[in-house]
Amino acid sequence: MATSAKRRKEIELALRILAPRIPFYDAEQVREAATAPHMRSLTAHNAARLTLLAYIRHTYTDYDKLRDEGLDKDSALYWINAQITEKLNEWHANNLLPDSNYSDQ
Repeated sequence: MATSAKRRKEIELALRILAPRIPFYDAEQVREAATAPHMRSLTAHNAARLTLLAYIRHTYTDYDKLRDEGLDKDSALYWINAQITEKLNEWHANNLLPDSNYSDQ
């Protein structure tokens, strides 16, 4: 089932609120992933939030490299926390800073 225009608009709005300075290309990638079928049961805000954090983790950090080297999930997340925080600051994603749980997805 295709994602409705309403759902896409809700995700777009949520992403603009969550990360107002996200570059266009990155926003496109996050929006596309947030409309995946397995995200349908989530609110648009939560789908955008979880997708945004996962996108940063896998695109802008050493998370996958650390996991490939044998680090467990929690240790890898610990080591990339500063990288995630830096990207969130860059994109003005202030609602997702320090106390956020980056292992949501």
